[in-house]
Amino acid sequence: MAQDEGGTGLPASLEMAWGLRDRPGKGPRPTLTLPRIVDAAVALAATEGMDAVSMGRVAKELGASTMSLYRYVAAKEELYVLMSDAGVGAPPPLPPEAEGWGWRELLTDWAYAQRAVLMANSWILRIPITAAPVSPNQLAWMDRGLASMAGTRLKESEKLSTIILIGGLVRNEATMAADMMDAIVKSGVAPEQALGQYIRTLKLLTRPDSHPGVTRLLDSDAFSGSGEPDFQFRFGLDRILDGLAPLVAERAAR
Repeated sequence: MAQDEGGTGLPASLEMAWGLRDRPGKGPRPTLTLPRIVDAAVALAATEGMDAVSMGRVAKELGASTMSLYRYVAAKEELYVLMSDAGVGAPPPLPPEAEGWGWRELLTDWAYAQRAVLMANSWILRIPITAAPVSPNQLAWMDRGLASMAGTRLKESEKLSTIILIGGLVRNEATMAADMMDAIVKSGVAPEQALGQYIRTLKLLTRPDSHPGVTRLLDSDAFSGSGEPDFQFRFGLDRILDGLAPLVAERAAR
C-alpha cells in the first residue's frame, strides 16, 4: 500500500475514508466518487467472487476508464482494504440487556457478531491480511473487542492478544465453513448427502485396530449433531474464555 506523505502515514484513499481528505483534483464535482468505486467492487465480489475484482472490471461496471479510478485508489491492495471495511460495516449496537454483562458475555457477543458478518460476506475471507487494521470500521470492531475487557485488570497487551486469539478462531471457522460450502455448491450435492458420503468413506477406510480414534468418533453422535448448529464454534470460544477466566480472577484479587 503506497503511503501518503501526510501525518497519518495512510494512503490518500484511506484518509478520504476517514474524512481527513477532500476528493482529488479541482474543478467540477466528478460523477465518480470513492464510495461508488468501493460499492461497485463489493457488488462484484458478492456476486462473482474476489477473482472478478480488478481495477479494469470495476471501472467497466462504473462506465469509467481504469485510469480514472487511480485518482481515488492508488492500487488494488488499497481497494481491497476499503472493500473489507465496507463489508464488515460498523459493529452492531449492543442489546439492552448488555448493561449487566461482564467481560465474558461482551466478548462472546463480539465474536458471534464478527462471525455473522463473515458468514454473510464470505468474499471478505478471500482478501489476504497484509497489515494491521487502520480503516474506520475495522478499528471500530477492534475497539469494541478491547472495550469488552475494560472492567478487568488485564494488561493492554493481554487484551490485544485476547482479541487476536478470538479473531483468529472466528476467521478460521468462517473460512472453513465457506470452503466447505463452496465445495458442496460445486459438487451439486446437498450438505446432508455430502456428510453422509464422508461418513461412509471413513467407515470403509478405517478399522478399530488401525484408527481407534476415528472409529470411536464414527460410533458417537459427533457427526449427527448435538442439537446446536454452531457447537464447534461455541466449544472453541468457550475454551478460550475458560482459559482467560483464571487470569482475570487472579488480577482482580490483587
